[in-house]
Amino acid sequence: MPSLPLRTALLQSSGRPGVVAENLAALDAAAGRAAASGARLLVAPEMFLTGYAIGDGLGRLAEPADGPSYDAVARIAVRHGLAVAYGWPERDGADVFNSAQLIGPDGSRLAGYRKTHLFGDFERAHFSAGQQAVVQAELDGVRVGIMICYDVEFPENVRAHALAGTDLLLVPTAQMHPFEFVAESVVPVRAFENQMYVAYANRAGREGEFDFVGLSVLAGPDGVARARAGRADELITGDVDPALLAASRAANPYLTDRRPGLYTSLT
Repeated sequence: MPSLPLRTALLQSSGRPGVVAENLAALDAAAGRAAASGARLLVAPEMFLTGYAIGDGLGRLAEPADGPSYDAVARIAVRHGLAVAYGWPERDGADVFNSAQLIGPDGSRLAGYRKTHLFGDFERAHFSAGQQAVVQAELDGVRVGIMICYDVEFPENVRAHALAGTDLLLVPTAQMHPFEFVAESVVPVRAFENQMYVAYANRAGREGEFDFVGLSVLAGPDGVARARAGRADELITGDVDPALLAASRAANPYLTDRRPGLYTSLT
């Protein structure tokens, strides 16, 4: 594991739903601010490029993983010299997935993930469910995993990442009222019980029938928020510290103290 912290920026914003060009411009501006703060990674929310509550517009605006929006985000990453993770509706044949991908500072696609646990009637009506729970990439020596919003609320899901060695879990999110407790309490607990960092980047403000709560957080393996946003649009930064991660894992050996033979009923 590297010795230098990985400064991570979280963009909390809903952008302008339905207008991809404006959301790409907002992502570019945020990447510039993040890079100026020393960040090597920027995490944007779930469905940031298109908006979340745009109904059938999701199918119209869906793109393949290597589509024109990927090209635009790759240029942003290269221009500012940092990795970018973002959400968008991914078109693959007749299917549309609620997806997120991580683009490296050189513009390469490091990882792509499709949301495995769809939330509510809205998502089940517009998306197909992904089938791969653990997706990872290496960034500056840190093992980075990806999941999306509701996925992090399943403890088995996050534990699978912990067992696969994820150091930093990216969670682009569209967390809405009245579920503020997920951002406030569940996410820091997930970080602690799995001994990893969790970067939870949320949308903010009202969009259609949904009221997104903000409260984005970078939670450490000790359960402490290294950065925490309020309710409005905001860019926050915090460090993923390999030294703290190693010390915390040594002091809290949950993974080595597990007794898997007792848990077979879970599957």
